Amino acid sequence: MTSSAIEIHELWEKFLKEGDIPSKEALILEYIPLVQKLSNQMAGHFPAHIAKDDLYGYGIFGLLESIDRYNPSLGVPFSFFAGKRIKGAMIDGLRKEDWIPTALRKRAKQIENAFRDVEMASGGAAEDSQVAEALDMSEDELQSWLSKMQFLHLLSLDEPLPGDEELYVKDNLKDPKSPDPIDKIQDDEIKSLLADAIENLPEKERLIVSLFYYEDLSNKEIAQVMELSESRISQLHSKAVFRLRNKLNRYYSG
Repeated sequence: MTSSAIEIHELWEKFLKEGDIPSKEALILEYIPLVQKLSNQMAGHFPAHIAKDDLYGYGIFGLLESIDRYNPSLGVPFSFFAGKRIKGAMIDGLRKEDWIPTALRKRAKQIENAFRDVEMASGGAAEDSQVAEALDMSEDELQSWLSKMQFLHLLSLDEPLPGDEELYVKDNLKDPKSPDPIDKIQDDEIKSLLADAIENLPEKERLIVSLFYYEDLSNKEIAQVMELSESRISQLHSKAVFRLRNKLNRYYSG
C-alpha cells in the first residue's frame, strides 16, 4: 500500500485525535515495507541460523509500539523514529532466544576488560599486542576471537544508553547527508561524552562505525570500500564497540 503524503497525514490526524482503529490499521499497512526493509538489512548481518522471518515478526511489534508512541509535533520523521524501535524490537527478540554461546559471552567480557585496563593504564587507544599480552594469548588468537564477536556486539550502538531510553549511542555520530533530529534535544553531558568517544576512535574503526550504522553497508561492502578482508572488518568493528562501551562504563562507575 502506497499513499500520498496528504492521505498519510490525514490518517495520523484521525488516529491521534480520535483513536480511530481503521486509521491505525491503515498506518500499519503503510509502514510494513519499512519493517521488511529493516529485517532484510539485519538478516544480511547475522549468521544464517537467524531467520529473516523471525526478525520480521519481532519488527512488527516495534512498528506497533512506534505508531502508539509517535508525536508528529516533535518534527522527527516517522521512519527515523520507528526505525530505531523496530530494530530494538528485533534485538530484544534475539536476546530472549539467548542465541549467543556462553563461552563467547565469557571471552567477550574478558577481552572488553583487557581493553579497558590497557587503555586506563596507558591513557591511549589499546594496541592489539598489549591486549593479547594482558590476556596471555597470541595476537592471532585475539584476532580470531574478535572476528567471532562481531555478531555479539552487532547492534550495540542501537541500544539505549544507561539511564536514558530515548538517547542512543548512534545518535552521536553525525550523518553528513541529513540534519540530525537529536539536535532538537538539549545537549547534555552524556551526549558530549559519546560524541567525543566516537570522534576519538582510531580512524579505521570510526569509519566502520559510520559505514555500518549510517550507510547500512554489509561487511563485504565495507571490506571493498576499505580494501580490507571481511574478517578484518569484523575485528575492527568489535574493537570499536569495546572502546565505546568502556567509555560509558567508566563514566557511570565514576
